Amino acid sequence: MSETAAVPTTALRARAEIDLGALRANVRVLRARAKGAAVMAVVKSDAYGHGAVPCARAALEAGASWLGTATPEEALALRAAGLTGPVLCWLWVPGGPWRQAIEAGIDVSLSGMWALREVTAAAREAGLVARVQLKADTGLGRNGCQPADWAELVGAALRAEAEGLVRVTGLWSHFACADEPGHPSITAQLDRFREMTAYAEEQGVRPEVRHIANSPATLTLPDTHFDLVRPGIAMYGVSPSPEIGTPADFGLRPVMTLSASLALVKHVPGGHGVSYGHHYVTPGGTTLGLVPVGYADGIPRHASGTGPVLVDGKWRTAAGRVAMDQFVVDLGGDEPPVGTEAVLFGPGDRGEPTAEDWAQACGTIAYEIVTRIGTRVPRVYVNGSM
Repeated sequence: MSETAAVPTTALRARAEIDLGALRANVRVLRARAKGAAVMAVVKSDAYGHGAVPCARAALEAGASWLGTATPEEALALRAAGLTGPVLCWLWVPGGPWRQAIEAGIDVSLSGMWALREVTAAAREAGLVARVQLKADTGLGRNGCQPADWAELVGAALRAEAEGLVRVTGLWSHFACADEPGHPSITAQLDRFREMTAYAEEQGVRPEVRHIANSPATLTLPDTHFDLVRPGIAMYGVSPSPEIGTPADFGLRPVMTLSASLALVKHVPGGHGVSYGHHYVTPGGTTLGLVPVGYADGIPRHASGTGPVLVDGKWRTAAGRVAMDQFVVDLGGDEPPVGTEAVLFGPGDRGEPTAEDWAQACGTIAYEIVTRIGTRVPRVYVNGSM
C-alpha cells in the first residue's frame, strides 16, 4: 500500500493553542516575585506571537496594572480594542503618530531631544498634556539617552512640563545581560540607573514609576524592581535563559502549544531522497509523514534535520530541509493515520518538545521560536474565562 488511510478529523491544518489560564497564572507568579512593585505586561509583537488583545486582557485580569508595547501602532490597537489602563510604547521614529498617542492617553518614551521636540509640538497642536517617560541608556547601547546628554533632556522635559505640554510620568532603562547571572554589567547598569534617576528627581522630576527590570531581572534580581517590573517572555511561560532556570523552576507554564495535522503518510524505499537538496536520504524502507507547516508559518529553516516533533507518542525529527509550507518526518515504519496530530512544541506535559527544545535545535532563543509563528497559523484560545 502506498499510503495509510485517513481518519475523519476536524483538525485544522495547524493551530497555536493559547492557554489564557496559564498566562493568568504566570502573571500571578510574577506579581508575587515583584513583591509590591506593579507589573507591566509586555504585549509587543502581538504578545510575542500569542495575540496582543486576548493576552493583554488576561494579564490585566490577573493583576497586571500596565501594558507595554514597542510601537505606537501596537499601543493604539490596544486602545481601539477598548483597553483603557496605562500603556507605554517606546519605539518611535520621526514623524510618528504622536498626536494620536497623546489623544489616546498613551505614555510615550523619549530617548533624545528630537523626540521631545516632536511630542511637545504634537501636544501643543492637540491642546493636551502628553504623558512621557524618559529612557536612560545605562549601558545597553541601544535606545535611551546617554548619560552625557541626560541633563539636557531632563532640563528640557522639565521646561516643557512647566509650560503644561508634558507630564514626566516615568524614568526607565533596560538591562543588557540580566539573563547572565553574575555578569558585571548588571551592577554597573543598576548603579548608573540609580545615579540618573536621582539626578532627574533632584532637578524636580516626580515620576509615577521608575523601572528597569525585564523578565530575568523580575525573576532573579529583586533589587532591580523599583516601582514597576516589565515581564515579557516570562509571562508566556518561557524562561528568559536556560542558565537562570526552566519555566518549572519559577512556577511558570508555557502558554502556546503549536501543532499540525499530518497531511500524508506514505511508504518509501531505502535510499529515497527527502525534500529539497536531498540532505536526508532514507537509510532503509520507512514511512514518511508530511507536516503541513514551513518557514512561511514561522518554522525555522535552521531546524532542517534537527527540529523535534511528537507524533503518535514518539519524538521525530525534521527529515531534510524545512520548506516554505511543509516539512517531513521519518516515522521509522510506524503508520499513524493521516490527520494524526504532530505537536511541534508545548508545555511538555505529554512528552512533546518545548520552545526551548526548538531553540536548541536551531541555535537561537525560545523568544524567537514563539514570536515568529506567522498569521497563517490560527490562534485558538482556551481557558479564556476567570
